[in-house]
Amino acid sequence: MGSQERSKKKVHLWKKAIVHFLLCFVMGFFTGFAPTGKSSIFSSHVTMSLSASQPVEVFHQPRTENFNRSLLDDSEPVSGKSHGVKGAVIRKDDDHDEEDEDKQQQKGSEDLSARRLVIVVTPTSTKDKLRTVLLRRLANTLKLVAPPLLWIVIEQKSDGSRVSEILRRTGIMYRHVVFGENFTDASSEMDHQRNIALNHIEHHRLSGIVHFAGLSNVYDLSFFDEIRAVEAFGTWPMARLSANRKRVVIEGPVCDSSEVLGWHLKRRKNSTGADATTPRRIHISSFAFNSSILWDPERWGRTSSAQDTSQSSLKFLREGVLEEESKLKGIPAEGCSKVLLWDLNIS
Repeated sequence: MGSQERSKKKVHLWKKAIVHFLLCFVMGFFTGFAPTGKSSIFSSHVTMSLSASQPVEVFHQPRTENFNRSLLDDSEPVSGKSHGVKGAVIRKDDDHDEEDEDKQQQKGSEDLSARRLVIVVTPTSTKDKLRTVLLRRLANTLKLVAPPLLWIVIEQKSDGSRVSEILRRTGIMYRHVVFGENFTDASSEMDHQRNIALNHIEHHRLSGIVHFAGLSNVYDLSFFDEIRAVEAFGTWPMARLSANRKRVVIEGPVCDSSEVLGWHLKRRKNSTGADATTPRRIHISSFAFNSSILWDPERWGRTSSAQDTSQSSLKFLREGVLEEESKLKGIPAEGCSKVLLWDLNIS
């Protein structure tokens, strides 16, 4: 009896399964013939899945275009035609920006070519204990000067010099010149170094405005802009300070506008008679000159150059500054009344 009942239950389960299968098959069969306009459970699910995937693709692009367009012009209508016109406007703006950049670069190069080269000559001495410190300080000043600028540094040849290493790290255009002579007098050694630099400038035809900058010099940066305006010779007042004395001595020209009328120069100690009326030579850092004077004196109305005389180039220039008053320009032009250079003697 038990086995018969179990067999009847199995047959009953199979019948139910077949009936369910037939019902699903019939519903699916007639659903395929149902009109598309009518909704059904299956069609609603399919439509939702498609409507959830389609807008992501179609909606993303217009939003991106509208967003980019809104960054450029909020008042522009969103349409294909407007987008095409706007694209042309954008290209014109880009071209305009490129033209502005080209003009700025061209203007910068013109300004650079219009500015004269400043040639700064600095002699150094191994006897100066503060040489490396002062050299770095002067380098930091020259780095702030608008180009073009060439720094010529002279020193006595030695094996353990740190000057080359310092110059390489400055980022300034420079020339390092060495000499082999020995000197016992410091001032003679400095003049010899300056003459070496002048010969180097003359030999290589370095065209620019030459200025002798001592390691103890302190500058107002506008000084270098002023000396670029020098045609032949230029001069200016210089403040001399001493660490051991509580006073400042001003040496330099007396000017009416940029015309030099006289000089404020320190006289020799204990000088009497004719020597008392003869001013001491002008300080080496108190003048600048056009380098072409060294090899083309006729251009500036001079009959001889430094090479044509038995004098040193430095002495030739010092005398030229005092003699060529008609070609001497006072700096700054407002009556030489502003001090732009200080000689700070801290040794």
